[in-house]
Amino acid sequence: MKQIQFYTIKSSGGLVAEISNLGAKITKLLVANRKGEVKDIVLGFRTAEEWRTQETYFNAICGRVANRIKEGVFELDGETYHLPVNNGPNSLHGGIEGFNAKMWDVTAQSAYEITLHYRSKDGEEGYPGNVDVWVTYTATKDNTLRIHYEAKTDAPTLVAMTNHAYFNLAGEGSGRVDDHVLQVFADRFTPFDENTCPTGEIREVTGTPMDLREPVRLGERMKDPFFEPWRGIDNNWCLCDGDAPKELRHAATLQADGRTMECWTTMKGLQVYTGNWIEQNEGKSGTMYDIQHAVCLEAQNWPDSIHHDDFPNVILRPGEKLDEVTEYRFL
Repeated sequence: MKQIQFYTIKSSGGLVAEISNLGAKITKLLVANRKGEVKDIVLGFRTAEEWRTQETYFNAICGRVANRIKEGVFELDGETYHLPVNNGPNSLHGGIEGFNAKMWDVTAQSAYEITLHYRSKDGEEGYPGNVDVWVTYTATKDNTLRIHYEAKTDAPTLVAMTNHAYFNLAGEGSGRVDDHVLQVFADRFTPFDENTCPTGEIREVTGTPMDLREPVRLGERMKDPFFEPWRGIDNNWCLCDGDAPKELRHAATLQADGRTMECWTTMKGLQVYTGNWIEQNEGKSGTMYDIQHAVCLEAQNWPDSIHHDDFPNVILRPGEKLDEVTEYRFL
């Protein structure tokens, strides 16, 4: 059995990231604020065993398909595939043991960059095809953590990954994110049903609590009755149309404690999640993590895209290459 390892990359600008071969997770992210105070701004644990067994999505790569697939079933080229159901009636983040729970191989490493590879075999978690995925983390000189996703397959399948980093810009263990200020640069969203799967509608944010086009204090917005059934925000914003050309787009800006983080991505959706189901986990600094102690900016495809023709494509075929980038820029 492979041992869980931790690898450090650094930028000349001062950003330090620790990456694990378990789930290709970001296990530390050290960033200074305007006063020069350095803090670890991602939630996490102290030991390898805790990383393996507790809150397994913390800062991990999720796949084959991030977010939800309705009722854990889809049809592709006339064949019906059944996936494990692990989130109500849906399949979430690749199934019971998605990419977040797998041991990856480090294929390249330097002082500022690391590449990890995982081969997902045909039939794993119900998905067809042997799929090779690579994730490269780069700590750039301008204090950006860049994530490059690549994938190839030998048979038609679905692939749509994300990183599920749990950010607290005041430092992990500092409590609720009520004072974080969030701005999302999107004018549409995908409403969902009682089981948090999209209805297929694409709705304008204007006049709704989903309108974050101007900076909003999270503590105020999370109290809106619109988000109450899910104990906070856990929604997908549409950054562009499903057939829009691929380019880096400014998806969101998050601010707190003298730190500003911009999320830029080639992905076409952004899932914002305010840690609504974190409950009494002892974190890496010995403090207890609880509900809304973090906010996730999950740049990804739109949820359940395989069931909606006008949603972005999640089908990967032999001869094609998935190639996506997300950047977390610290200003």
